[in-house]
Amino acid sequence: MRIRRDLMLAAVGLAASLAAVSGCQDTAKHAVRVRPPAATPQPQSAANATSSSSVQGLPIPNNVEQYSQLITRPQTPVDVLLAEAQARFDAGQQAYQAGQPDVARKDFNAAAHMLMNSKLAATGDQRLRELFNRIVDTMQSYEMEAEQKDEQTAEENEEAADNADNGDNADNSDQSAAQNADQANQQAAPPEPTAPIEEVAELENLPATDPKMAALAEKELITVPHDLPLTVNASVLQYLSFFASPRGRDIVELGLARAGRYRAMIEATLKKEGLPLDLIYLAQAESAFKPQVISRTGARGVWQFMPYTGEIYGLHHSFWVDERDDPVQATQSAAEMLRDLYSTFGDWYLAMAAYNSGPMNVVRAVERTGYADFWKLQAMNALPLQTKNYVPIILALAMVAKDPGLYGIQVTPEIAPAMESVKLDHAISLQLAADATGSDVDELQAMNPELIRGIAPEGFAFNVPKGTADQLKTEIAGIPADKLTSWRLVKFAQGDTLDEVARRYHVKLAALEDANELRPNDPPDAGKMLMVPAPPAIRLTWYRVRRGDTLRSVAVRHHVTVSELREWNHMRGNALYQGHLLRVYEHGYFAEPAEHAEARETVGKKSARVETASGETVTHRVRSGETLWSIAHMYGTTVDALKAANPFLETRELEVGDRLSVTRR
Repeated sequence: MRIRRDLMLAAVGLAASLAAVSGCQDTAKHAVRVRPPAATPQPQSAANATSSSSVQGLPIPNNVEQYSQLITRPQTPVDVLLAEAQARFDAGQQAYQAGQPDVARKDFNAAAHMLMNSKLAATGDQRLRELFNRIVDTMQSYEMEAEQKDEQTAEENEEAADNADNGDNADNSDQSAAQNADQANQQAAPPEPTAPIEEVAELENLPATDPKMAALAEKELITVPHDLPLTVNASVLQYLSFFASPRGRDIVELGLARAGRYRAMIEATLKKEGLPLDLIYLAQAESAFKPQVISRTGARGVWQFMPYTGEIYGLHHSFWVDERDDPVQATQSAAEMLRDLYSTFGDWYLAMAAYNSGPMNVVRAVERTGYADFWKLQAMNALPLQTKNYVPIILALAMVAKDPGLYGIQVTPEIAPAMESVKLDHAISLQLAADATGSDVDELQAMNPELIRGIAPEGFAFNVPKGTADQLKTEIAGIPADKLTSWRLVKFAQGDTLDEVARRYHVKLAALEDANELRPNDPPDAGKMLMVPAPPAIRLTWYRVRRGDTLRSVAVRHHVTVSELREWNHMRGNALYQGHLLRVYEHGYFAEPAEHAEARETVGKKSARVETASGETVTHRVRSGETLWSIAHMYGTTVDALKAANPFLETRELEVGDRLSVTRR
């Protein structure tokens, strides 16, 4: 990851050095010391010509031109470098066209790396700059294309899912499945509304500047300390006037209130990195401190990282977690990026502009205009529209935030929640963790905004309210590990009956009694925590098959089995076709209601356990709806024992039709 980050920074440095060299050639502002030209040879005199006539000429043919193509001219070092870099660049383009974006990215990085590691950039060869710009443009173009495709696919999937849900609901009378689908949709953390910077920076009809605003701003510059250069000009005053308007005031108040949750952490990180503490207002402009806000271009989190840039600075994304949404990790990455940008440009306004639009846009703007000054670039329309307004917005926000009362704004900052972290050996749902700790799902989601599907994966540093980590471990200790993402915990209240609890959670009474080792008609004491063996939550999604996909790879991506994919999509074989839409039920199994009921009864009733002698080994054929835990429960053994006796389970998931060797304990 550090290599990719250094690659980006070196890319900017290379472009800047090439621009500097070419600028010197174009403007000739500095005196250049040159050597005098060699003396021109004098023509021979007639006497000399006569005296030399006796010397025989060399046997060179008159038609030299036809042999010129046979002469091998030596390649310069620049020629060799260009050829090697071009070859890797071409290979990357071919890989991308073949549907191999990861391979393409490696080739593009290698090509750019060749140019950056070479000392030939100082030669000022125009071909080096042109090739490098072409590589960078291609990488950015492909990334934007991928983002647009993902967004389009998501919209198509959502529309298809809505249509499918309408059809399914007409035929599906299973209330349990419907409830679980709702639960899954609530657990999955949806992106929040568009980033504030997109709304504010693109406003066309800003309010007229209040004449009194300039006096207020000048007063604040004198009396209020700041560690970021603050400029008051027409652009800044325009946004100061907007933030004093009703709509602008709402935006500022929301951001300043939410800043209370993260201010101490962000300022501590900026201070550690040696950066101005006023850079915190970039986050306010970018996201209003909402961790799950997403821009139209796919940037996410408090600091609005794009996927590729996030990866460069160590923010990873998986099926369950998007670290761009983690305020702590994203703040560290943003601080490192801003420090790197300032090291490159030597000016905070240019560094902020580069943070918004990308460093290459700023480099090219400076190269085109010859000005390394943000306000000059703004006046010459050399930057994108949002970036032109980006710095004035941040400066205006900083001035309002430092003395909100001066601008008629009253804010009560939110308090950062007291929490502690716990790592579990198995995945757990936010809902079960909320049950165990006596907290609210929304509260836990706010503490763990990077969880994008309502599930904390194995080994995740899970934030819970302070003082509840041990309580969480104690309460879930009796729940099978493979049920921590679906089962629930409920406190048995005075006056409750087991039958009422079973109906409330849509489970069989026998399953509820069996999970809690209760005898029929023998309810627990009031106040006891009951484990509720709820079936896995269901969420219908659609997946469009891509080049190179297999049923196995799609199953692994969505944490389901190959057999389930075949069943859900009425498939007999394994053939997949590019563009084909696959029905996928995430977060668990989906089958016909009768099959669900049969599977739950098999797990829930003690009478359904297989009666075999202790130590006897039998072969069990896996049926639809069964899991390793349910099979282990039937035979009185453990999941670990099943895996040990059936080594293939270490390399793939359980599938319908598998034959398991089972030894009853």
